[in-house]
Order: sequence, then structure tokens, then C-alpha cells
Amino acid sequence: MKILKKDLKHGIVKLNLTNLDDLWALYDIISSKDRIYARTTRELKIDKIGRPSSRRMPVFLGISVEKVYFDREVNRLRIHGKVIDAPEDLNIKGKYHTLNLIVRDSLTVVKDYWHKHQLKNLQDLTKEEGSVIIVAIDSEECCIALNRIYGIQVKAEINSKLPGKLETEQREAALIEYFKNINKILDRIYTENKGKIVIVGPGFTKENFMNYIRNTNKELAIAIETVDNVSNGGISGVYEAIRVGIVNKVLKRIRVVKETALVEEVFRRLGASTGDIAFGLDEVAEDALIGAIATVLVCDDTLRKQANEDRSKLVEVIRNVEEKSGRAVIVSSEHEAGAKLKSLGGVAALLRYPRHQTS
Repeated sequence: MKILKKDLKHGIVKLNLTNLDDLWALYDIISSKDRIYARTTRELKIDKIGRPSSRRMPVFLGISVEKVYFDREVNRLRIHGKVIDAPEDLNIKGKYHTLNLIVRDSLTVVKDYWHKHQLKNLQDLTKEEGSVIIVAIDSEECCIALNRIYGIQVKAEINSKLPGKLETEQREAALIEYFKNINKILDRIYTENKGKIVIVGPGFTKENFMNYIRNTNKELAIAIETVDNVSNGGISGVYEAIRVGIVNKVLKRIRVVKETALVEEVFRRLGASTGDIAFGLDEVAEDALIGAIATVLVCDDTLRKQANEDRSKLVEVIRNVEEKSGRAVIVSSEHEAGAKLKSLGGVAALLRYPRHQTS
């Protein structure tokens, strides 16, 4: 995701969507009564003498949101509501329209109030785009690149210069030197940027390089998230790793690990009867009001599907927590941690001190 403009005084954030995770994040962030402005198409009537007809035309519209849903079949975020801004000659204000957003689209979101966790979610998405270091390696070349919001940033390209396969001893020595050179450069890039490392390539060279790292550089070995297959090493291998979704899977796993750790901490405290845990909307709302919550966890499914009254209460809980220097974390229902949180009513809180001692 790329944040193109942010004017919180007027509740305005303009965004460019760069991958499917951005669409999913907006599914949680956009709420009823938000105003969304985007380029779209609409079926418009065209007056022709004796032959009325219609045609789908490009147009820039603003709508007041009533419904939001994620269409998994075609990977689209669909936002439905009344038109509040449109060219005057179209005469469609007050009528309904559905925006269909896909990757690479831009939109402007206007809210009466932006929660801290919503802004943090957007900011994290921009950072996470650059949190993967891609190493695309084969026996001839290696490319090391960072996955940035504005595209790929190539940090190094290394040629192997290996002898022919018949020169076994010289080839093995040259391969070790090749790995040593990559390791040195990768170590410097990792120190400067941190983040998870993805190693990709064809054949066995990538596994051999992974084994070399494990034996020579323990810190880098810990940072390696996955070793996967692509058709080529070098820059083409980097782009293939992105195109086939390897990098996005890693980014998603990073978030899942963080969310799972928090949910597991909830259940650990619950099992130990430490008293510094709350769950269920009513109990959590009471703790939020007095500033007792360090972290509130809300299942995304719960936030979306609550009845209006409970949803308003849940939004107020999040606001109270954030205003009292706590943090809110929206946990995805797409993995096991989200399902476990739903078993507690979809909302739980880690408290700053014990309040609910059990006998």
C-alpha cells in the first residue's frame, strides 16, 4: 500500500492499492458512513433521436458507504452506498452505486474519526512491503533485492564465474567463494534493512546456499523465512517470486505470527488465572473505560458482523483503549488464532494489572 495523502484534520487519507492484502485491510478499515472517492464506471443513458440507449462510462464519484464486502472469486473489494459527489450533468446524486476496487486502484477515504489502530494498520502495510529481502540464486548469477512499496530495489547482482562441470575440484572451490561473496553482501544488506529473507531459484543451488548460511552465519539463518522454487536466478527470479505470490505469503505469515502470539498470551493468562485478562464485550468495555487495558484484541469477523448497537459499543471500546495509551489489534478470522479469539466472544484484552481474580 502507498499513502498518497494524509490530512487527518479533515479525516482524509488517499491510498494506492498494491496487493491483495491491501484490499483485505480496507475491508476491516472502511465502515458505514465513511465517504469514499474513486474513479469507477457507471451505466449512463445516452439520448439519441428515436433510439434511447445506454453505455458504461468512466466517471469519478464519491459515495457514502452503506455496505462493504470482499469478493474472493475475483479478488475485488466492493463498496456500496449513495452517491454524494458526481458531475452535475449526470444527475445521479442520491442514487446508489457500487465501487469495485482491485489492485493498482487509488481511492480517497474520508472518516469522521480515524482510530489509531486503523492508521497503524495502513502504515504497517507500507512498511511490510519493504520488509522482505529476496535472494534469487542459481549456479550462474544471484540478485539480492528489497521489496519496496514503489517497486523492486535491486541491492546487488553477483555473477558466479564457475568453471565447467568437468572441473570438479575447481568448481567446488569457486562455488564456495561464490556463496562467501553473496553471504558478505547479504549480511550487510540485512544489517541495514532487517526483515525476513526469502531464497528462491531453480535446482539445488538455493538449498546448497541455505546450508552454507546455516553453517557460517547463524543470525542470517534465523532471518530466512522460506526457500522456494522459481525458474531462474537473478533479477528475473526476483520478479517471478513476487508474481507467483511467494513474497505475499511471507508477509502474511509475519502478521499471523504476531497475532497468534497475542492470542496465545490471552489463553496463557486465562489458564494461569492471573486476573489480568478480560474477555467478552461487556467486561472489556468496563476495563477500557477506566484505562486498565494495555492491548485489546478484536476478531475482524466480530467487528464486521456485530449488530449496530454492539458494533458502536465495540468501536467505542477501541477508542477508549487508544485514548488511554493502549493499543488495538484486529485479529484475522482467516487463521487459527482468530477462531480461538471468537470462542471468547471475539474480543479480549490484556490488562495492565489484575482486576478479575478467580477463586
